[in-house]
Amino acid sequence: MKAPRLTLLAACLLTAALPAAGREPARDLKDLTRLQQQVEDVSKRVLPSTVALISEKTGSSGSGVITSAEGLILSAAHVVQGADELLVVFPDGKQVKGKVLGANYSRDIAMVKITDPGKWPYVDLGESKSLEAGDWVIALGHSAGFDPARTPPVRFGRVISKGPGTFLTTDCTLIGGDSGGPLFNLDGKLIGIHSSIGKTLANNNHAGISGFRDDWDRLIAGETWGELSLNPFANPEMPVLGIGIGVLRGAKGVLVPSVVPASPAAAAGVRPGDLITSLDGSPVTEGGELLQLLAKRQAGDKVKLGIVRDSREIDVTVTLKRRNELFEER
Repeated sequence: MKAPRLTLLAACLLTAALPAAGREPARDLKDLTRLQQQVEDVSKRVLPSTVALISEKTGSSGSGVITSAEGLILSAAHVVQGADELLVVFPDGKQVKGKVLGANYSRDIAMVKITDPGKWPYVDLGESKSLEAGDWVIALGHSAGFDPARTPPVRFGRVISKGPGTFLTTDCTLIGGDSGGPLFNLDGKLIGIHSSIGKTLANNNHAGISGFRDDWDRLIAGETWGELSLNPFANPEMPVLGIGIGVLRGAKGVLVPSVVPASPAAAAGVRPGDLITSLDGSPVTEGGELLQLLAKRQAGDKVKLGIVRDSREIDVTVTLKRRNELFEER
């Protein structure tokens, strides 16, 4: 098996002055060299478990990662969509059969099990709930599909933001074929699965490993549920207030033109005509900022809205709900 090529990565590290670990600043060339070695060590360790998944039934392909010696593979739901069986291709070209187990399309997560006998290379699971913006991560995947001429490319980047739900966003460069591939922390623990490309190739969404942990038993049992949306802000599990978003000319804040009946906002006493100016103390000047702040919360969280009503400033506490929970009740 070929070793991953990290020469280009080393050049990037020297020019970008990245931190030696986590979010710590790099103080000198020694720190940068240590970071490069850490990325290379992780890449070599997890590379044998990073597989390509090919559906002979649908003609689609993506990536996955093995998480047990028995051959349990984690991937993205949209990679396995429409398939019962998949061809599992290792970086060295070895091919085995895999059976699709369960999938939660709302979280874009899925499980596949290798059916061929064997003791397979696997990676350890980490945690995604504790991640913060600025944490450094390592991405692998079979970019543009399996290529016998090279191993899965290694990408290095950082967490940009968390949410909505169990999703997170990084600036690791990904392209088609990477979907379902693994995202690791600097300790080599699996923290996410590639879900969708954002506005640019370097703004990508990943399904956090916490979503797999929450749904583990249902996925293992072969259940399939949820609704697929590759736009996380349209995801059914996005935490919402239940308000319309408007603009008041000349004012900094989010105008509330309407409130959904029986919504979290309605229950908290938010009214049409209110101007939201902050969320948990963070200033809000327009609708996009409000959505970004909500995306970092979870359904069930209590958030404090700063509101201007009839020229008076008041605080309102709202308990968030999932989008699908709100609209299923209506």
